[in-house]
Order: sequence, then C-alpha cells, then structure tokens
Amino acid sequence: MKLRILSVGHKMPNWVESACSEYIKRMPREMVIEIVEIKPDKRAAGKNAQQVQEAESKRILETAGKDYLIALDEHGATVTTIQLADRMQSWQREGRDVSLVIGGADGLHPDIKARAHWMWSLSALTMPHGMVRVMLTEQLYRAWSVIKNHPYHRE
Repeated sequence: MKLRILSVGHKMPNWVESACSEYIKRMPREMVIEIVEIKPDKRAAGKNAQQVQEAESKRILETAGKDYLIALDEHGATVTTIQLADRMQSWQREGRDVSLVIGGADGLHPDIKARAHWMWSLSALTMPHGMVRVMLTEQLYRAWSVIKNHPYHRE
C-alpha cells in the first residue's frame, strides 16, 4: 500500500524536507509514504479564492485517481493515534492506495471534501503547510509503530 501525501505547494524549507525524510525512511515497504507536490494556482489576473481552489482541485483529483481519498481539514474528525492505527489497518485490508490531501493557501474546494472518503483534522489550529507535512508523516509513522507493537508509541 502506498500513502501519498498530495500537498498543494512547493519549495519547503530544508527542516521540513529533513524531518519528513526521517519518518518516510522508517516506513516499511508494505506501507510507503510518498509526498507529491501539487502546483499551487496563482491569484493573478483577478482570480478569486473559489477559482484558485477549483483549479487546484482538478490537479488534486487527477493525481489521486482512484485512491482512497482523505482530505485534511480543520473541520474534519479528530482521532487518537490508536484510532489512526485502526484506520490504517482497514486501509490495508481494502488494498487501495491512499491519498492524503493538504490544501493550498485558500483551502480545499468543496468538490475535494465531497469526494473524500474521510475528512481528518490534525488540529483545530491553523498551521503552516510545512508543519502539517511533518506532523502528518510523523503520525503515520507513529500509527504504523502501534500496529507493529513498536515501542515508539507509549500509552
């Protein structure tokens, strides 16, 4: 199974790349994490937020294909690491790749939210994209460690 983080944005600082790489390399072959950067749309030429979201959503959906789609959104469900581990096991049983979507500066278009199989909130706080990438890769690794009874997670 592949966990693809579809992140609108690019040119992350070195600390983001370094932290994400650390968690990505810890993942097993049967649950690989891949970060796919989606080109953000520009607000030039009088485009409003909805137009920007719409253009980005087309690129996101094209990239996600038939994956199990998870939209990261502040209004999504909050879960514990144990609950996330349970979800990851169900994704594995389904045998589909998973795309986790981090929206652009204007957020996610309603079409993405409507198509998503699950809306997940990492936090009610507004966070920079780089921090979301790091938190997401770390939590995916932590949930995998729970599945494997690895001592990384302590209760």
